[in-house]
Amino acid sequence: MADEQALDEVVRFTSDLIRVDTTNRGGGDCRERPAAEYAAERLAGAGLEATLLERTPGRTNVVARVEGTDPSADALLVHGHLDVVPAQAGDWSVHPFSGEVRDGVVWGRGAVDMKNMDAMILAVVRSWARLGVRPRRDVVIAFTADEEASAEDGAGFLADRHAGLFDGCTEGIGESGAFTFHDGAGRQLYPIAAGERGTAWLRLTARGRAGHGSRVNRENAVTRLAAAVARIGAHEWPLRLTPTVRAALTELAALYGVETDLRDVDVLLEKLGPAADLVGATVRNSANPTMFEAGYKVNVIPGEAVAHVDGRYLPGGEEEFRATLDRLTGPDVAWEFEHREVALQAPVDSPTFAAMRAAVQAFAPEGHVVPYCMAGGTDAKQFSRLGITGYGFAPLKLPEGFDYHNLFHGVDERVPVEALHFGVRVLDRFLRTV
Repeated sequence: MADEQALDEVVRFTSDLIRVDTTNRGGGDCRERPAAEYAAERLAGAGLEATLLERTPGRTNVVARVEGTDPSADALLVHGHLDVVPAQAGDWSVHPFSGEVRDGVVWGRGAVDMKNMDAMILAVVRSWARLGVRPRRDVVIAFTADEEASAEDGAGFLADRHAGLFDGCTEGIGESGAFTFHDGAGRQLYPIAAGERGTAWLRLTARGRAGHGSRVNRENAVTRLAAAVARIGAHEWPLRLTPTVRAALTELAALYGVETDLRDVDVLLEKLGPAADLVGATVRNSANPTMFEAGYKVNVIPGEAVAHVDGRYLPGGEEEFRATLDRLTGPDVAWEFEHREVALQAPVDSPTFAAMRAAVQAFAPEGHVVPYCMAGGTDAKQFSRLGITGYGFAPLKLPEGFDYHNLFHGVDERVPVEALHFGVRVLDRFLRTV
């Protein structure tokens, strides 16, 4: 088991990393290098040679390899990103980049997304160095830039330009899974991600005839775009169950003692109560309009209007997604991908998933581990280009009432110290035994 020093270090490392402002505002406006250098120094303290890599100056990634005892075994990738989303200090109870530890809680942007996991990884491998521990498989560690935007400077760059650093890796773990989900009825669930919906960030463009706002205009670009956006927002996507979601529904139904009728999933979800939140967003594709840009003066009808849509599609669902968007936008509105990434699926009956389940249950025997599919996406999408099967496994034991999901990109992001200790213990056990 990880030593006591590891438990102290994970708290300190989380706090220190939060204090390094790696806000990713998109469009290349971010600098992860100070955090990358911090991580590389801690890896060096564990006797590991860290490679720092940049596609763009300041957008730094870190890769290191822990050699295992079995050279014939496949390697395992363990990855976490260094960038964070913006935070407005005036909205927070504490400064978002203070890393303050107060009343047993570490506060700040990145506390759950995902400098906590970065700190866990560092604490575990440093504990191994002190204790003389080596895993069976090679463990490749990657701390990436740019996950909160396109990943072009991060995991995408590593997969495309430095694939050799990941030789032998067949599986990987990253965010987000193995956290405590309290169902409100006394049960503690630990969902482990075995899939991700695909990312489809869209740009919609309507063109029409510019003119005076006082005159009738049947070719109004704003009207055309607004109609298309309304159709997209109101669309009811059909039910599509992937193997991961089927497994999640089956396990949850058995846990709650309800009939597993996958012919009427909406009724089944109602019977699952709050636990339905773990799967409700992943039984269908989705497309949510998020931005609208049109015009420059109230009495001028513009010749062009633009909208943006956050689309997500299930594994195997991209063709249906494209066809549906073609139909909903109609002949007067064009659409294109501004950013697209694949949907992922991982087996839930694999030895690796079993090892994750066992590691959680060793330290949370009262918990129930279930598979789930992430509604959003992670760097696992980019690493999948290398044939790496990705799981979401960043363990945290959270108290009841701790709103984990809403703290992602939310105000007053924070993580309990005890949750970090649990994460180190579980991650250590998993990496030793997988």
